[in-house]
Amino acid sequence: MIKNGSASLVDKQRGKQQIKKQEIKINTSNKKIKSVEQKQQTETDIQQIVNCYFASKGLNIKQIKEDAKQKRIIYSRHVRPAKQLLELAGSVVKAKMAINRVADWAKSRHLDYAIETVFKKWLELDRLRPKEIVKKPFYRNDPMVWSQSKKKWYVINSDGAWLEFADDLDKITWKIAK
Repeated sequence: MIKNGSASLVDKQRGKQQIKKQEIKINTSNKKIKSVEQKQQTETDIQQIVNCYFASKGLNIKQIKEDAKQKRIIYSRHVRPAKQLLELAGSVVKAKMAINRVADWAKSRHLDYAIETVFKKWLELDRLRPKEIVKKPFYRNDPMVWSQSKKKWYVINSDGAWLEFADDLDKITWKIAK
């Protein structure tokens, strides 16, 4: 038979062992929490870069989520290049600036682009400029030409004949040339 005093000693020892096990679990869970927090921080940086890319394409977060659910956009395809861009740029701000500069450059030339395009243009980022918008003069939807030697405007009609412009300069319309 076990006396009351010895049974309480055994219970106390078991209680101490359980407390130690709980302390070990808490310590390991704290390490896991720290590593999860660090992992989430890098994921959010990568997500910011990918979302900046999609925003430059004209999509917002809701559209991205809907398209990803319907498998029109494969979000994970853009994660690896975003991570590489983050390593190359060194910070999220620099990566976003690079994406926006390449996006402006490509849109002005009617080109398609991806995150990988930023890698290809990385060395010439400071020289990338959007294409200038050229406006050309028209009179009644016929193109016009300025003659430097005669200092006069000429209208080119549909037959290709050059006609001297004799109307007010206010009647000239300027259109963006493609």
